[in-house]
Amino acid sequence: MHIFRPRNFNRIVTSLTAVIVIAGFCGKASAQEDMKKIHDIKMKKLDGKEVELSHYKGKVMLVVNVASKCGLTPQYKQLQALHEKYADQGLAVVAFPCNQFGGQEPGTSDEIKEFCSSKYSVSFDMFEKVKVNGDDACDLYKTLTGTETKPAAKGKISWNFEKFLVDTEGKVVARFSPRTKPDDESVKKLIESQLANVKQEAAKE
Repeated sequence: MHIFRPRNFNRIVTSLTAVIVIAGFCGKASAQEDMKKIHDIKMKKLDGKEVELSHYKGKVMLVVNVASKCGLTPQYKQLQALHEKYADQGLAVVAFPCNQFGGQEPGTSDEIKEFCSSKYSVSFDMFEKVKVNGDDACDLYKTLTGTETKPAAKGKISWNFEKFLVDTEGKVVARFSPRTKPDDESVKKLIESQLANVKQEAAKE
C-alpha cells in the first residue's frame, strides 16, 4: 500500500522535531528560573522575625525538615550535638518544622519552641512551619528539591528529617535520607570537608 507523503515531508518532520526540542529546553529553563538562589530567600524564624538566608553566607548550612511526633524525632539530639561541636567552626544547623508527613508536627510556633527547648535543649536556629512538597512548598524547598544531589537524588522530600548540606556560597553539595543520622560518619565527613574550606577562606583574609 502506498503511503502519501507531501514533497516537503522531511522538512516538516525536521521542523516539528526542532519545535519539540526547543519547547523541552524552554520548559527546563523555566523550571530553573523558578528556583531561587538560597541566599536570596527570606524565611521567618519561630519568633516571627524574617531573616534573609544571606545571613548564612560564609557558613556551611545543614538544612533539615523536622517534626515533634515522629519516630525520627530523637535526631534532634544529634543535630544539637553537631551544633555544639561545629558551630564555632562555621556550621549552621537550620531546622524547618513541617506537618506534611503523617501530621507529625501539629504544634504552633510556641509549642514547637517549648518542645525543642525542654526535650532536647535545642539552641540552633529554628524557623516557622513550612511546606516542603507540592505547589505550596516554600521557595527554599523548591530550590533544594529541584537541585541534582547525592547520595540521595533530586525530587520530593520523602519524610521528616531529610538533610541538605549547603556550602558557604549557597550551593547544595549533598542530600541525605531521613534515616541517615545527623552524626553518621558520611555526614560528618562532608561537614568537616566543607568547614575546611571555611578555614581556608578565613586564612586568606
